Amino acid sequence: MSSGRHELSLLGALNARDLGGLPTAAHRPTLFRRLIRSGSLQELTSCDVEHLTQDLNVRHVIDLRSTVEVRREGPGPLAHAAGVTLHHLSLLTESAQGQDRVDTERAMPWHRTGEDGRPKAAGTTGHYLRYCAERPDSVVAALRIIARGDGATMVHCAMGKDRTGVVCALALETVGVDRQAIVADYMRSGQQMAEVVERLRDNPSYAADIRARPFSSMLPKPAFMWSLLAAFDDRFGGVRQWLTDQGWTDGDQRSLSSSLIG
Repeated sequence: MSSGRHELSLLGALNARDLGGLPTAAHRPTLFRRLIRSGSLQELTSCDVEHLTQDLNVRHVIDLRSTVEVRREGPGPLAHAAGVTLHHLSLLTESAQGQDRVDTERAMPWHRTGEDGRPKAAGTTGHYLRYCAERPDSVVAALRIIARGDGATMVHCAMGKDRTGVVCALALETVGVDRQAIVADYMRSGQQMAEVVERLRDNPSYAADIRARPFSSMLPKPAFMWSLLAAFDDRFGGVRQWLTDQGWTDGDQRSLSSSLIG
């Protein structure tokens, strides 16, 4: 892990980083080796698996991909690692059985531009809110695993930007991480997006959609995350209140704070 940046050096995964060291309202930074985010884990090497499980103590993997993606791609090497529990928690409403097309429009939403040529924040933010509206059960379950899991929890999807970005942002917001830091972490996904896109371009599950998009439409923009958090404030009274409405308890909150802050 490079000094001060938290990125993980994995041969088989991109956009991977430890969410430790982030500033909080409690004036205690988030703990390392508790919450790790990443893009696809399908190509992890045996050395990667050993590093994650032995050095970083990964014990839980939250796979946010859809059932179709998992069926086509497989669960990934960590599913077979000793001591690791895999949790499949799709953020998409599952389609009828038998469908074998990945809904990339929702799984990896790309932003369009308005008449002024600037990305429209509302479009991407709308996709992010839709994850929470369609699968609040998956969001709450993911946060409970992070809260109560032994060791580190690794959250991933395909790119590690959108679905992973939403779940991690909600977890960080709930324990009082500074919003500037949440947005800054979201923006870090842009640093490896060229490499992520290049890998997905050759993947049959995503290739057609990836090749049809301009690269710029896949980059994160600060407005997307700022707008998401503001939407939770305006519509639900904040992320914590939204979670409470979904059955999140004071015990859940204490466990999540203890896990991520100590």
